Amino acid sequence: MINHRGPEFAALLEDVVSGLRWALRTANDVLLFPASGTGGLEAAVVNVLSPGERALFCTMGSFGDRWANLADAYGVDVVRLAVEPGEAIDPEDVDRILAEHPAIQTVFVTHNETSTGVSNDLPALAAVIKGRGKLLCVDSVSGAGCLPLDTDALALDVVITGSQKGWMAPPGVTMVAVSAAGFERANTATLPRFYLDFARAKKYQDRNQTFTTPAVSVLYALQEGLAIIREEGLEQVWERHARAGTMIRVAVEAMGLKLLAAPGHRSDTVTAVHSPTNSSDSLKQFLTHLRTRYGLVLAGGQDSLSGKIFRIGHLGMIDDSDVYSIVCTIEQGLVDLGLRSRVGLAAAAAQSQTRSPQPAAEPAAVG
Repeated sequence: MINHRGPEFAALLEDVVSGLRWALRTANDVLLFPASGTGGLEAAVVNVLSPGERALFCTMGSFGDRWANLADAYGVDVVRLAVEPGEAIDPEDVDRILAEHPAIQTVFVTHNETSTGVSNDLPALAAVIKGRGKLLCVDSVSGAGCLPLDTDALALDVVITGSQKGWMAPPGVTMVAVSAAGFERANTATLPRFYLDFARAKKYQDRNQTFTTPAVSVLYALQEGLAIIREEGLEQVWERHARAGTMIRVAVEAMGLKLLAAPGHRSDTVTAVHSPTNSSDSLKQFLTHLRTRYGLVLAGGQDSLSGKIFRIGHLGMIDDSDVYSIVCTIEQGLVDLGLRSRVGLAAAAAQSQTRSPQPAAEPAAVG
């Protein structure tokens, strides 16, 4: 390992931050904290809000709910725009709520909801929110690096992502892009903060250091992940994820299974599927069988969706052959347990490549 106050680390940090700016399409500061994605969500709340301040949280699943609950814990006056699992946020509803609550100056939106496999129409939401002059914070933990995201063109003020998703690194670092307006708000916001303080992090990063001891090994992996993305090309990465998402969805439906997410908002990084079994115990048995017999790790549902869905992660270093392997293994698992007869999913997945992928909206396991 290297000295995190030495020149080698300074070069590493500079390269990682530069790569993240490129990948997020932003000239903004990108702050790095040793934390999970939830740490990034907390950083956004404590840096831009004050106690008792009214703020809008658009929730469409477990992670959107977590963000709103986090703000509740800090004494924020949380206004929730919640939709049913599998649905996306309607920009017209956001516009209506902002008109009804002129005191709201900050909106929190999930780009890609990992728990339901739903991608919001971020450009449409940003147009409404920024059109009303509001600060916009975006959770793109499972979107950034995989789905089209143009931070500066959309005028996003705070964008949160995490090392373990599309960046192909281990967990342990959250990356937060902050606009000039975001820093201005942090100067006046009064919620308590220390470890996750934007101003303190920027002060150290401006001289290529970090305030606290960094996750050096994770940053090396993140540097390599960014190099891989750069070599492939950002648009090509987006196209690959769109193709993989389309292939997964076509194959799942060919099995006779039902997707949770509404058409037009289905994520290209994670697909949520209604359980093929009639009980939560049977679903657990199915997922355990896939893991222990074939080494395929899929995730179950969270919160109200526990025991009702399973989730297929298809982000990061995934290609067509990985998709074939995933869907054929799922099919074999269904056949093994008598849940389905064989339907030839490799052919269905291959045929899906000829279809135009829906507009864009972990390896196999998701959080």
